[in-house]
Amino acid sequence: MTDTVTTGAATTKAARGYTGSKDDYLKRLARIEGQVRGIKRMVEEDTYCIDILTQVSAVTKALQAVSLGLLEDHVGHCVVNAAKESDEAGTEKVREAADAIARLVRS
Repeated sequence: MTDTVTTGAATTKAARGYTGSKDDYLKRLARIEGQVRGIKRMVEEDTYCIDILTQVSAVTKALQAVSLGLLEDHVGHCVVNAAKESDEAGTEKVREAADAIARLVRS
């Protein structure tokens, strides 16, 4: 879902909490993507199981770090801005964040 902001005749996409760090996130995700390709290659080459699991653990931790950063950005930007807008909007964004945290904890 894309939020839009309309000001006069102009309509633009709303800034996300991570917008200021977008390039950093993209670099981290590209690094993770490379790690996943490396894991695939390890499986193709019949690499020792424990070595593959070590790399899977590293990718998992890297994805968790991205998730935590996005969550922090969401709370610091989206939740705070919604709370300034109205109690109802703030409550909705807090619920979204809580649901996201629950999904992360279960994964």
